[in-house]
Order: sequence, then C-alpha cells, then structure tokens
Amino acid sequence: MNDILTVNGLNKSYGNFSLKDVTFSLPEGCITGFIGVNGAGKTTTLRTLLGLTSKMSGHISFFGLDMDKNERQIKDRIGIVLDDGCFYDELSLAEMKSVISSAYTSWSEQDFRRYMDVFSLDPRQKINTLSKGMKMKYALALALSHNAELLIMDEPTSGLDPLIRSQLLKTLIEYMKNGGKGVFFSTHITSDLDKIADMLIMIDNGRIVFQEEKDTLLDTYRIVKGDSRSLSTDVRKLFLSISETDFGFTGITKQISEVRSYIPDVMVERPTIEDIMLGNIGGEK
Repeated sequence: MNDILTVNGLNKSYGNFSLKDVTFSLPEGCITGFIGVNGAGKTTTLRTLLGLTSKMSGHISFFGLDMDKNERQIKDRIGIVLDDGCFYDELSLAEMKSVISSAYTSWSEQDFRRYMDVFSLDPRQKINTLSKGMKMKYALALALSHNAELLIMDEPTSGLDPLIRSQLLKTLIEYMKNGGKGVFFSTHITSDLDKIADMLIMIDNGRIVFQEEKDTLLDTYRIVKGDSRSLSTDVRKLFLSISETDFGFTGITKQISEVRSYIPDVMVERPTIEDIMLGNIGGEK
C-alpha cells in the first residue's frame, strides 16, 4: 500500500502555538481521522500542509511529489473542504463555481450538477443566504467535482445537525467506493469517525500522539470500572488516566491483563475513540 501523503519533521509557530516535529503518513485507500481537542493543532497542520500558511521546517509530499516544488500539480489532485468555506458571500453558487472550476484541469460539470441535486442546492442562491450545513455541502460538491484523488476536510461536521452529518458521511463512503484514494478528516467529533474511519492520527499541543488503525486502537485499550479502594500505587501506574467519585473509579488502560491480575473483579468495557483520545491527553491520576 502506497502513501498518498507523507509529512516529516514539520515545525510551525503560529501566534503562541507551535507544531513540533509533526511526522505521519496517509496510506491510500483509507479514511484517516485527524483527532484532537480544539486548539490541539489540527487546523494549523492542515493549513500548513496546503501551503495556506508557511512552515518553518519539514518536508511534505503528496502522491510522491514534493509540495514545495509541485504545489500547483498537487492541488489539482486534491479536494479541499475548510471550516470557513473561503467563498465570496455576494456571489451565487453558480458564480462561485465558475471561479473555482477554472483552477482545475479535470473539472466535471456533470459531477457538480449531480452533487448539487443530491444535496438539494440551488445554483441561483447567494452564498450569504446559506446555512452552515448548506455551505458545507456546497464545499463538498465542489471538492468532489474535479476527480480529486484525496479529500482534505477540516472539521466538516462541526456544528451540523445529525441528519446533515449523516448525509456527508454517506457521501464520503461512496467516494471511497468509487475509487477515491483517500480522505483526511480533521474533527473533534469522534463519534463520526467511529462510523467511517480506517486509520486515526491524534495530535495534542502540536505533537503527534499516535497513528494507528482504528480497529487496532479499539482492541488495545479498555475502560475499567471498580472500587477506588483497590487502586494501589502500582495499579494506578497501569492507567493512562483515572477519574474517581464517591462511587468508585473509571480508568483507561492498555494493560488490561496486568490490571486484572491485581483486581480480578473489575468491570471492563470496550472504549470509544473519544475515550482513547481523552485518555491520552491525561486526566486525574
């Protein structure tokens, strides 16, 4: 399996925030979730990858091509959906499409019209009259209408109602089935990734915490619940994070066998992606 994106040693200072030696890769054929709490560095990373803000150091390549030397060629092969849209509010959807379509060598008017129909969008409508959900669907229609080999999406489902979120996720799954090479999906709404992600990359405070297949992560971690009185110093060391109340403790661990050797009667549950994310950030110990 080839990598469609590789990032090595990416560093970037942005105000009082910094990306620190960010390194990861995206294998083709995968929907990759890029997770982290708000302010962790997701948007800064994506904007730096796309050349929308300059990097201090590091190497970025898409499809085996150096981004510094092949930016125009690379962007012709990428569909981009950003949270802020980057549209001219006074234009109609059709007028904005004419501006954007001219930048792509493989623009498909047929695909664009099909997605406009699927998303129930009127090309005569002004952009400044669209709801957030409609703007996101319009951005996705544009991104999918030039035979993009990689979709890069920054918080595409943030603030959307469950019906629109479900429609967007279904569209991404169909895109991959129809020969899409990859989706890089930044979000803090990890329940969306429970449904569609193949791979997960987590960033926290500007550093990559892990890159792993979703199913492997979910098989590796466990949620443990039990009596706080059983938490000796040695047992506490087996947890990434622990929260305690008057009724007991809840912790997340990668060492469930060792935990059970100390506390045989604990309750064990399979975690969600959010549990794993918050556990790696750390909590009360």
